Amino acid sequence: PDGTSAPLEVVLLDKVSTGFPGVIRLLEWRELPNNIVMVLERPEQCQNLQHFIRARGFLCEEVARELFRQVLEAVQHCTSCGVFHRDIKPENVLVVLATRQAKLIDFGCGTYLQDTAYTHFAGKPTQGLPGPGISWPNISGPSLGAVVGILPFSASHGTEPSAELLLVWSLLQLTSGFWFLTPECQDLIGWCLSIYSLERPPLEDLFCDPWMQDIHLP
Repeated sequence: PDGTSAPLEVVLLDKVSTGFPGVIRLLEWRELPNNIVMVLERPEQCQNLQHFIRARGFLCEEVARELFRQVLEAVQHCTSCGVFHRDIKPENVLVVLATRQAKLIDFGCGTYLQDTAYTHFAGKPTQGLPGPGISWPNISGPSLGAVVGILPFSASHGTEPSAELLLVWSLLQLTSGFWFLTPECQDLIGWCLSIYSLERPPLEDLFCDPWMQDIHLP
């Protein structure tokens, strides 16, 4: 960040964390003989989103929508800075308990944003988007919507969907009322997780979705 050679994770985090509250802030870093040490912002009383959900069993749609909107804004900020996080999942979202402010963390799988397909896998190998041979942490552009679409599913159900469940969701599109979600929430998740990649929303379209309106943010 200061002009010296630095690991990619440090460079990416430095690009996106300055002046934006939705990404964990890099305070300092040092290179040791066998390791890199990063000093990061540590809010008081916080949990990653996975623990936040598990402690409550599931989240009501209002809270899930509030957190989802913040993650969308963080992803949009990262892409505007030319950074592709590539491992968005509940474990990599930090929630400040007092305010429910969400912060994106862990850019260890990150890379520079590009328009062409990525040829190297990064992230969770057990997760997959509907469709053969598609690994959701490694898709950019319009399919970023599918990546972040997993978050409201996880929040409202208390668990992350398996690749098989994502496929079932896409094929059945779930009838209204199933799993106690509002039709608007079901529509958004089904849109994000469409089996056909060209039918998934661009990231910017998610901000205009009916489920995303009238949200109170911290």
